Amino acid sequence: MVSTSLKTPIVYPEPDGAPMAESDATRDYLIYGVETLKLYYQNCQDVYVSGNLWLCYQKGVPDAVVSPDVFVVFGVENRQRRSYKVWEENGKTPDWILEVTSASTRHRDEQEKPDTYAKMGVTEYFQYDPTGDYLTPALKGRRLEGDRYVDLVPTRLEDGTLSFFSETLGLEMHLLTDGRLRFFNPQTREYLRSPQEIERERVRQQQRADRLAARLQELGFDPED
Repeated sequence: MVSTSLKTPIVYPEPDGAPMAESDATRDYLIYGVETLKLYYQNCQDVYVSGNLWLCYQKGVPDAVVSPDVFVVFGVENRQRRSYKVWEENGKTPDWILEVTSASTRHRDEQEKPDTYAKMGVTEYFQYDPTGDYLTPALKGRRLEGDRYVDLVPTRLEDGTLSFFSETLGLEMHLLTDGRLRFFNPQTREYLRSPQEIERERVRQQQRADRLAARLQELGFDPED
């Protein structure tokens, strides 16, 4: 009699429909980070931007997972994924990570995740505390040197804005005086805009154009002339 053993397949985490963030502020900045950077890199076929996605970093170990709020990977295909499995991406781990932190996630964001990210080789790790629960200032950046992270020293701009330069992204991360986080492109000297901000500006411009056209009609001018 020949005995056979059945091998239980390994199941890695995938989306389960659970809420992706614990507060409005956390959710809003998670969305802002992902969508703004997606738009910035939209024409780059080898840059992947995502967030709140299961990142599985060790094959055969389903518990070896983490879910960064926002992350960027250079050198992999820009396509949608249900989860990010490092061994299916030629061993490529994220190059840059942002965690939108709070008092309830402080231990994970300050201790557990930095250890994991350092071992993975994540070059830069940022934390942003939108509600000011514990970080002072509310933005913190670290860069990997050897096998550990070293805090980045920010620059204080003339208007009081706190600026961190991300060598990995080639962008500045600005903590505005009102506590908001924004990405700034030092080449164009402009802030990156999210799709929602671009749409709001388009609507404002259209409304101005409509008001001008209506005023011209009142004055007897044909806007089409």
